[in-house]
Amino acid sequence: MNTTHPVMAVPAFDDNYIWLIQYPPRRRVAIVDPGDAEPVLETLGRTGLEPAAILITHHHGDHTGGVRDLLAHYDIPVYAPEDRRIPAVTHVVRDGDRVELPDLELTLEVMETPGHTLTHVVYHGDGMLFCGDTLFTGGCGRLFEGTPEQMHRSLSRIAALPAATLVYCAHEYTLANLGFARVVEPDSAALKARRAAAEASRARGEPTVPSTLAEELDTNPFLRSEDPVVVAAASNFAGQALKDPVEVFATVRHWKDTLD
Repeated sequence: MNTTHPVMAVPAFDDNYIWLIQYPPRRRVAIVDPGDAEPVLETLGRTGLEPAAILITHHHGDHTGGVRDLLAHYDIPVYAPEDRRIPAVTHVVRDGDRVELPDLELTLEVMETPGHTLTHVVYHGDGMLFCGDTLFTGGCGRLFEGTPEQMHRSLSRIAALPAATLVYCAHEYTLANLGFARVVEPDSAALKARRAAAEASRARGEPTVPSTLAEELDTNPFLRSEDPVVVAAASNFAGQALKDPVEVFATVRHWKDTLD
């Protein structure tokens, strides 16, 4: 899927990505999940890009810690879910809302995706998905606040987006996630190829993000709770036959938690 909005990765901390959604004709950007203001300010100063808005997916500090410092430099709106733990919100977003960014000629739709946290949201539009810590390349977020039922439903809703959607998650976890995915599906040729490609990208110093939703559907065990191979692997780990996709998902999530 073609997009008219290039996206720049701004690395932060050990493995975070802060995303800058660009609109080249006006050199304006929207900043997604700025956990740290310093690398964003450096990038804006170096490139001459001007921010138009901040988009927040959830309250964790590595996604929100730079908001106040950015607002000290720029008078821009902050879009975020309703959560008192998120600072300086000017526009509360809810499921089904549309975030209109006229300076970028971009509209993004909001989807509530509880699981990692209870108030997590994702933003999607123009062939892009900014999914915070709900969906990762090859994995998904830990269930810090939500239930397996909630996370499974959230991921199922994401899985229904167009297959060509570009998946912009907030962390460089791909190699570790694919390592676990190969434990679940050791004979998957698609996983073997994806792992090799990811290793080559990292060796070149390049991000492995974004992926496509099609790639996630083919290789991410957390989106494959009805695949017979994943069901069999989860059942073997659980020591009993599992049939319900939520049970399969919960088992795979617990399985990975025991290895992290």
